[in-house]
Amino acid sequence: MCGIAGWINFSKDISKEKEIIEGMTKTLSKRGPDDEGFFLSQNVLFGHRRLVVVDPTGGAQPMIKTVRRNKYIIVYNGELYNTEDLRKLLLAEGYSFESYSDTEVLLTSYIHWGINCVKYINGIYAFAIWDESDNRLFMARDPLGVKPLFYTIKGDSLIFGSEIKTLLAHPYVEPVLTREGLTEIFALGPARSLGSGIFKDIYEVPPAHYLIYDKYGAKLKEYWKLKCIPHNEDENTTAEHVRNLLTDAIKRQLVADVPVCTFLSGGLDSSVISAVAAFEFKKKGLTLDTYSIDYEDNDAFFESNEFEPTSDKEWATKMSKYICSNHHNIINNSVDLANALVDSVKASDLPGMADIDSSLYLFCKEIRKNATVALSGECADEIFGGYPWYRRPEDIYADTFPWSKSVGARKLLLSPQLKSLDIEGYLNEEYQKSIKQVPHLDGESNLEHRMRELFYLNMKWFMITLLNRKDRMSMSNSLEVRVPFADYRLVEYAFNIPSEIKFCNNREKGILRKALKGILPDDVIDRKKSPYPKTHNPKYTKIVQDWMRGIMKDKSSPILDLVDKRAIKLLIETGGSSFKAPWFGQLMRGPQLLAYLVQVNEWLKEYKVKIEL
Repeated sequence: MCGIAGWINFSKDISKEKEIIEGMTKTLSKRGPDDEGFFLSQNVLFGHRRLVVVDPTGGAQPMIKTVRRNKYIIVYNGELYNTEDLRKLLLAEGYSFESYSDTEVLLTSYIHWGINCVKYINGIYAFAIWDESDNRLFMARDPLGVKPLFYTIKGDSLIFGSEIKTLLAHPYVEPVLTREGLTEIFALGPARSLGSGIFKDIYEVPPAHYLIYDKYGAKLKEYWKLKCIPHNEDENTTAEHVRNLLTDAIKRQLVADVPVCTFLSGGLDSSVISAVAAFEFKKKGLTLDTYSIDYEDNDAFFESNEFEPTSDKEWATKMSKYICSNHHNIINNSVDLANALVDSVKASDLPGMADIDSSLYLFCKEIRKNATVALSGECADEIFGGYPWYRRPEDIYADTFPWSKSVGARKLLLSPQLKSLDIEGYLNEEYQKSIKQVPHLDGESNLEHRMRELFYLNMKWFMITLLNRKDRMSMSNSLEVRVPFADYRLVEYAFNIPSEIKFCNNREKGILRKALKGILPDDVIDRKKSPYPKTHNPKYTKIVQDWMRGIMKDKSSPILDLVDKRAIKLLIETGGSSFKAPWFGQLMRGPQLLAYLVQVNEWLKEYKVKIEL
């Protein structure tokens, strides 16, 4: 994995502006600690930071390739999982290669297929190619949006980068938050609408889109979308099909020239990834390292509830013994967890998921001491139906995003000046816009019609929020995290499995459970889903209470202009319990909401955000 940056201007010579592209690229040093490189020409500046994973000597970037006297330059962040398949195809077409890196295969794929190269590649990626023959920039982002790609257009310039901070390092770009940006934060946050960078004039190439920029301007186009296909396989065949697609995705994502490990919570998703990986390691005489996360004194304070029925610790230990992995249990303490709230904001460039983010940040920091690549189980719940809102009628038929039902209550926390923000209207507009994009089959039952909408919404909204979190927290620690469940082949197939099969045996992720029989122990397969763990330690609650109390007393705190002081005081005194519903999803309640407000304040302060109302 890497970080990329660029500046294109067709109207003036920018070749002497190396210090600008150097400054932009420097912001990505944690994404790529091993090397840096630049490409400079009259109208194009590229910068690249590299995290070496494959082909240490042959994969340096920016990479330049000349074919039939035409020159092509690429900067690329990601991994291709069908590199060797593509290499064979391209060799048969007469191309030659100077390295075994996937970067050269990707660039050659563009040279051969042009913009249609995205129809042939399988992986997680964000890349930009300067095509000198056509005098144009081509940028693309992977189908599920695992890797980020932000851009802005300022006058005659297109400026892009892997992170928002990369754009803000350019003198043309300022951290301005408009009324619309504020509305988005308080209506959707920590989610954001596809293509939004929250800040004024900053955008993100949406998942499954490419962007072409030439002297005529910028054109954004979707190259992949979910399609409805009749599902004609029975339950047993479907389970076998899921098993084959998933295990193939896992095996493809184990390729690296550096140490590889897996996240292991003892849940269904991380357990199958770890089991398959451990088996492949054993073939080579190697032992897989697995990692789980826990919190200081959580054994004493954990309380089972509908969302968190069991603690992960015993299950992770059980799975580690079953697959004979070298297991590491990383324990976060409350002080570090709170302090890392600021680190996680700097990693995301935006307020995030509070200590759900900071805990992952610390987790990745520890893992990076021993490994460079990790595999994780994100996306399974979205594509196979693991969340409670897939099974509860009041959520299934809720006319909104099921993870954002508290939006009305959010307004109670806003200052009198911001209470006029139409956050309910904004949320509903985004919801209705997404609903209109959902494909359907003729003759669907009312329930199947609605379930298809739910799966679509989860993939396009909730899943991308978790993928953004995983990318920023891991890459800010120079750790590459791969997500086998986000293989577009598996996603396409799962989208068309009927609900009665997907929830077979009347279980969440029923068909996935059936597919994993024989790979995992039965009690792990039957374990009820438990989400990413959070701390239950009252010590942490006190820390964020005191922190937020200090913020409210400091007259220079930027958040004071945005919130209702009485409501926030009550929130502090009750440890967050005065806000009855989760702020977002299942976990952001109580101390997590206080921590989120801390993040909002630190973000406004750290980034010197200018607010335009």
